[in-house]
Amino acid sequence: MSVFSGLDTEAYDRTYTDRELFRRIAGYFGRYRRRLALITVFVSIVSLAGAAQPLIISRGVEALEGQPSTWLIGGLVGFLAASGVGIWLANWMWRRLMARLIGDVVSQLRRDAFSAAIHHDLAFFDEFESGRTISRITSDTQEFAQVVQLTSDLVTQVLLVLVLLVFLLNISWQLTLILLALTPFIGLLTMGFRQAARFVTRKGFRVLADVNAAIQETVTGIGIAKNFRQEAAIYHSFSQVNQQSYQVNLRRGFVLSNVFPVLSVLSSFGTAALLYWGGISVGTGLVTIGAWYLFMQSVDRFWFPVINLSSFWSQFQSGLSASERVFALIDAQPVVRQTGSQPVNRLRGEIEFERVKFRYSKQEQVLDDFSLRIKPGESVALVGHTGAGKSSLVKLITRFYEFQGGQICVDGQDIRTLDLTSYRRQLGLVSQAPFLFSGAVADNIRYARPELTDAEIEAVARRIGRGEWLETLPEGLQTNVGERGARLSMGQRQLVALTRVLAQQPSIFILDEATASVDPFTEFQIQEAMDLILKSTTSILIAHRLSTVRSVDRILVLQKGRIIEQGSHQELLRQGGHYAELYNAYFRHQSPDYKPAAES
Repeated sequence: MSVFSGLDTEAYDRTYTDRELFRRIAGYFGRYRRRLALITVFVSIVSLAGAAQPLIISRGVEALEGQPSTWLIGGLVGFLAASGVGIWLANWMWRRLMARLIGDVVSQLRRDAFSAAIHHDLAFFDEFESGRTISRITSDTQEFAQVVQLTSDLVTQVLLVLVLLVFLLNISWQLTLILLALTPFIGLLTMGFRQAARFVTRKGFRVLADVNAAIQETVTGIGIAKNFRQEAAIYHSFSQVNQQSYQVNLRRGFVLSNVFPVLSVLSSFGTAALLYWGGISVGTGLVTIGAWYLFMQSVDRFWFPVINLSSFWSQFQSGLSASERVFALIDAQPVVRQTGSQPVNRLRGEIEFERVKFRYSKQEQVLDDFSLRIKPGESVALVGHTGAGKSSLVKLITRFYEFQGGQICVDGQDIRTLDLTSYRRQLGLVSQAPFLFSGAVADNIRYARPELTDAEIEAVARRIGRGEWLETLPEGLQTNVGERGARLSMGQRQLVALTRVLAQQPSIFILDEATASVDPFTEFQIQEAMDLILKSTTSILIAHRLSTVRSVDRILVLQKGRIIEQGSHQELLRQGGHYAELYNAYFRHQSPDYKPAAES
């Protein structure tokens, strides 16, 4: 049962200023200048036509008061009909173009976030939950898209306010100045809501990331949960984080939903003030009663977009918070940093550690002044108790983690100066629990070399035991492995992973052997596959099988990050040291002629 964290931020999170966020966002929209120009034209048509309607109508009514005319009435009706159709067409084009623009921008933003995520070091995924990373790429970018759509509506409101302001100035500049004097109070209140909105929105996104992380972890580990009958426990844990999400979003909704009502009340006070000052102005003769009436009729049309602008600004903080989280993922600095990008030709496979220092944290020193040389084509087995440093050596060779001191060289070149992509193409890695992607066995073997045909893949697969292991698969190479290879046994997964390495033809082979026992038939075929690989590569094996340690050129016995013994299987047994103890404890019972002490 996992214990879900609260609303903690990830270590790579950072706070951006609004200016920084606007600049980054503008960079994404700047790629579509032509489309933006068209959107601006159609938005202007919608705003100007909408604001011009009351002005044209008022002037028409004034003209009708002086000399009623059926032609003038028909003209007004025709204008209203034509402007209505024009506004509808312009609005339709604007919405259509905006939908495509938002789709393109969000798609690019997701590509950038996903690219940043997959290029982060393995240490990044060890430290940060994958569910939270997924939430930034999916939920946060979607929230950003919704707020961008909101922003396009906001632009029309801005244009509408400007046009109405000109109209109101034309009616009475005195009352318009009073109106403008009242407007900053709405702006100040909006800024207060801005801080609260950004705060609760950030919390909302973090707790949503927790919910996603909970679901992702539960679905991934559902087999273990069912095995230990912990369905009720994981449901309880999920209910806790879901309730936390409910409370946070309740507060977020309270803040955002109160913006519009509060601003509406404030605008009502403004309208009352204008009514009072307008009445006084009429009494003193500064404004005619007709102009005062027309002004008061138009004030509501002015307040509505102003209030919308103010309330939108608070909601706009949701989009800024979402983009802030996405940009933080994109900008997260890698721990592993290359000092060069030298192209890597076919490697001979010489590996040398020179006084390497490595730790996962300040309190967890793993290697201290560690030195080791592996000759080209040599096969080496790493043995030792848990925590001895075996997996750490592998992680450093693959450049999944950064070391803090010393030097690691491959074929005499500092590993930090190599182009990582071309370097890793020459590494064949099989983990203790081989990961298979959903799809056919053939697709998983082809993963390292997509250009291989089915016939070439079958030829590689049949090099192992003449392909007898394929007969155990229901549909041979076209058998669907299921999610994470769940439809195959552990032995079959290992064989697929080893066949994938055979097809890859790497220069350096790294294997973290599975501890699960397999039947003798599969054991024999796994060993045969390994022998084929060992013949043509420099190999580093974290060994758990007796057959493996017997077949390698050299065995390294590790203890607390140091090599305490090394040699062949027989040499180390004769020494009667730590390896002999490990052999008697872990390996000896795997020998076919082994008998327990009570029977011997």
